[in-house]
Amino acid sequence: MPQDYSGQNLRGRSFRGMNLEEANFSGADIRSADFSGAILIGADFSDTKAGLQKRWAIFLVLVSWLLMGISGFLSAFAGILVVVLTPDKSYKTAAFAVVIILIIFCFVTIRQGIQVGLGTVAVAGAVAGAVAGVGAGARGYALLGAFAGAGAGAGAFALAVAFTGAFAVAGAGAFALAVAVAVAVAVAGAGDGVGALAFTGAGVILLFSTYISWRALKGDPKHALIREIAVAFAASGGTSFRKANLSNANFTAATLKSTDFRFAILTCTNFHKTKKLDRVRPGATYLQKAQVRQVLVTNFGVDQNFDRQDLRGVNFKGANLVDASFISADLSEANLQDADLSRAQLVQTQLEGTDFTGATLTGAYIRDWNITSDTKFDGVRCEYVYMRLPTKENPDPLRKPDNNKEVFKDGEFGDFIKPIFDTLDLYHNQGVDPRAIAISFKQLAENHPEAELRIVGMEVKGEDKFLLRAQTAPDTDKSQLSQEYFEKYHPLKGSSDQEIKLLLQDQNSKIHNLETSIQSVLQGDNYYTTKTILILTANPKTTTSLRLDEEVREIDAGLKRAKKREEFNLRQCWAVRVRDISQALLDFEPHIVHFSGHGSGNDGLALEDKIGNVQLVDTVALAELFKLFTPHVECVLLNACYSEAQADAIVKHIPYVIGMSQEIGDQASIEFAIGFYAALGAGKSIEFSYEFGCSAIRLAGIAEHLTPVLKKKQ
Repeated sequence: MPQDYSGQNLRGRSFRGMNLEEANFSGADIRSADFSGAILIGADFSDTKAGLQKRWAIFLVLVSWLLMGISGFLSAFAGILVVVLTPDKSYKTAAFAVVIILIIFCFVTIRQGIQVGLGTVAVAGAVAGAVAGVGAGARGYALLGAFAGAGAGAGAFALAVAFTGAFAVAGAGAFALAVAVAVAVAVAGAGDGVGALAFTGAGVILLFSTYISWRALKGDPKHALIREIAVAFAASGGTSFRKANLSNANFTAATLKSTDFRFAILTCTNFHKTKKLDRVRPGATYLQKAQVRQVLVTNFGVDQNFDRQDLRGVNFKGANLVDASFISADLSEANLQDADLSRAQLVQTQLEGTDFTGATLTGAYIRDWNITSDTKFDGVRCEYVYMRLPTKENPDPLRKPDNNKEVFKDGEFGDFIKPIFDTLDLYHNQGVDPRAIAISFKQLAENHPEAELRIVGMEVKGEDKFLLRAQTAPDTDKSQLSQEYFEKYHPLKGSSDQEIKLLLQDQNSKIHNLETSIQSVLQGDNYYTTKTILILTANPKTTTSLRLDEEVREIDAGLKRAKKREEFNLRQCWAVRVRDISQALLDFEPHIVHFSGHGSGNDGLALEDKIGNVQLVDTVALAELFKLFTPHVECVLLNACYSEAQADAIVKHIPYVIGMSQEIGDQASIEFAIGFYAALGAGKSIEFSYEFGCSAIRLAGIAEHLTPVLKKKQ
């Protein structure tokens, strides 16, 4: 049973390394408590008060005063040194030189940050050293002493800025006055009239330190170093979650000033409505980013840019992320439940294990996003998406569904976009042994029936490399299976023929069949364990809108339900241009090519040009293209009006081609496609599948069942 510490005074308590999973700390006072290395998965820290105890805060203030007293003493010592080493008239010049250098330091620091400011003083010191070496006698020493005083003063300024910021965090701002006094002492021995200058300088220090610390705590990137020093100093002795596992922990409405989260695991940790989250010590976690903290606390991230950021495990549950950009960002394992991602740019975003449950994705741009079988789309609200970002050269974002008047129905988007297979990929190189592969895989399948291993693909990858791809059950440990497979394969690969024969005596014919299949693939024979179906669609802007997305979705869903679904691999190319067809045939080497769109009889099929208008592809040229892919293309289905002319030309090279003898309606073409692929997925022949598709049109009460025509190569 989870432990209950709710409402308790836990100041200064140590929970280091303890297992406090799902413990309840709500409303507790955990200031200066130590949770380092603790397991706090699912723990409730809502309304807690973290940070420094009062006595520890007072101690840090005293330490700060001590350090600044030392820096003030050094500044005073530098000023006195100028007086001692210079003649009566020279020290005034030296003192004014110090002031000028400090003014330059303040100006540069405000504009470009303290690192550049200190660098400027260092350069000035080097110049002073060179001049002092050349100068004669006391005057040279005076100038050198002046720059030495400037350097010491600059150092005092830097410390003043850092620790003034620390006090702002710790709650004690009075030390700025102590700094002013220290500087006044530094120049007090300079003589008549310089005392006023000293106190003027003290006022400058006060204003300068206050301004820089204020800018640093506001998150000004020029003063990041000051902020880091201040926060780290103030967090000393505060509540520590260093190296703790805070996955799914809840910090709603907690006060987290001066809290240490370095090296903590913050997967899906809830920071909604927390106070002082900008004052924590974040380390390398996502809490170091100001805009991320803002969204975590307020749930508001409209039009924010998170491109290329590491947001792995972030909790943006319920956040308003309309128009936000996550291009090439890592959102793996993130909680995006109920988030509004309307029009968000998710291009090339890593989304392994991301939870989109209940999220809104209408209008999102999802080109090349990396989703897996672990990505959750339950209850996603999405009317349409865009498959690419528009550019000046190509303004069409490829809307899905294609018909601007059509939207995804409830639950359809998840089915449309989610990957079909969870696969185990076994890569072989350095001399592939088909017999060893066959034996190793069969034994792996027999040893792990719960994995439900099914071979869904074989592919030669370059010279002397081979990929065996197998479908697995959803929760299978693929890493373990791969390791076990190769532990068996490598010893077998070096076995003699006699040893292999002895091993095969007790095995059935499945090993021999698999060996033969692998050998066929390696030799480049026309043997495939799966058939690739390539769907090409085109609906140019100047043509009648077609329900292409519904047709493709029905084909996909039908194949997923099919008895022999593992024998088919569906590939899709939308809004195709002429060169897109050629490239797709090269890339996917399909067995069945399905075109959906418009046809114009002898004029050709209607594809798209660069701006989405009609470009007719020549019938003879199209037939010659398919001629090049005769070795593996078995069937071409042209689901377009008046496409019989193209079918007659292509069938000279391809065994089976289906075209349309006249105009065909949207619903009839969809019914034919559903019936054709349903039969194909059941293991039926192309001829039977064609007849089944025509029958489907007729059963739907549509008088167009004679429109599809099957052509067979003579």
